[in-house]
Amino acid sequence: MNVEVRGKNNLVITDALKAYATEKLKKIDQYLNQNLEAYVLCKTYNDHHKVEITIPSKYFTMRAEVGSEDMYSAIDLAIDKLERQIRKNKSKLEKSLKTRAGVSEFFASDLDMKSLENELVQNPIKTKNIELEMLTVSEAITQLEMVGHDFFIFIDEDSKKVSVVYLRKDGDYAVIKTS
Repeated sequence: MNVEVRGKNNLVITDALKAYATEKLKKIDQYLNQNLEAYVLCKTYNDHHKVEITIPSKYFTMRAEVGSEDMYSAIDLAIDKLERQIRKNKSKLEKSLKTRAGVSEFFASDLDMKSLENELVQNPIKTKNIELEMLTVSEAITQLEMVGHDFFIFIDEDSKKVSVVYLRKDGDYAVIKTS
């Protein structure tokens, strides 16, 4: 896995921190059969540290964001969160994406179980370009859970129209369909 570690809020990334993150991401690499890019963003605040790890792939994006008092423990917690996501969703992803070329070879078979946001320095509005995929609602919910956001935009396989699945405050999922 190729790992890019960046600091934010005047945090300078040391060689030791980069080596630690790279070593810990090997734990995630064992679940996958492909060499992927991992983006680790380390932020420091007055009272805590935050780590965001994003691993985009052709089929889905894995993402974890965790805060802690110590940067190293935040990395550990983020890796644990990614591992839980993979374990929880591995069979769902394999089943729902089985018809797509290459997905069956994506995960390592002997185990049991969209790109990084653009940061525009000159413009405070962040822009993210996405490629819409044709998915069922249940596949979109799975991808929503993998990314860890509260909404996911996709093309509904049934209606062939752009739709948005989102997580409601009560914990249920809802779908917005376009006409």
